[in-house]
Amino acid sequence: MCSDASAAAIEFVRANTAPGAPPLLPGIELCLASEVTPLWQATEAALDAAQLPPPYWAFAWAGGQALARYLLEHPEIVAGSDVLDVGAGSGLVAIAAMKAGARSATAAEIDPFAAAAIGLNAARNGVAITVETGDLIGRIPAPWTIVLVGDMCYERPLAERLVAWLRALAHNGAKVLLGDPGRAYLPKEGLAALARYDVPTPRELEDRPMRETMVWQLAPRWAPPRDAGRMARYM
Repeated sequence: MCSDASAAAIEFVRANTAPGAPPLLPGIELCLASEVTPLWQATEAALDAAQLPPPYWAFAWAGGQALARYLLEHPEIVAGSDVLDVGAGSGLVAIAAMKAGARSATAAEIDPFAAAAIGLNAARNGVAITVETGDLIGRIPAPWTIVLVGDMCYERPLAERLVAWLRALAHNGAKVLLGDPGRAYLPKEGLAALARYDVPTPRELEDRPMRETMVWQLAPRWAPPRDAGRMARYM
């Protein structure tokens, strides 16, 4: 049974979005906002709190689209696995993981509106997803064998804290995949490229109509080679 707050969040999501499919994933339907500004204003008015986080959950960001598409094209990556989608937003990546054959998917998202959207989106796509509203970053050990991150390296403090945790999870045996359209705080080293996608993006959200977006695998606790400095002097 939903609490009053959860029921209000669910109603808010329904009232401020419409069903739609992300450009790269026509087989997945989400509750999406058609315009940025009205929803931004409605979110603030709903709780009368100017500090409420922006409604990132109402848009299918390029990094999440690319990562979700990669999972559907390579279902063997998640088949039979327990998956964590970090900073899940709409739940797109977790939904794609379940459609690709994951045994279970947990969507980690601290925004209560996002949690409501994930529940609605999961039901719309006929999959079961567990929503975790606590802050999981830093939690070790973690029970998930696959950890998925779509478009989370847009802010330095968050990215540094997140990546340090992700490397520790990778060191402990988890496979960590990131979808990223060239955000400023993506790690510069310790990444293996898996795929590239051109993702259509609205001008209201991005500075261009198309984002070249990569899917990466993160190496565990990466450190530069011991002779990297010496080599650099000769390059």
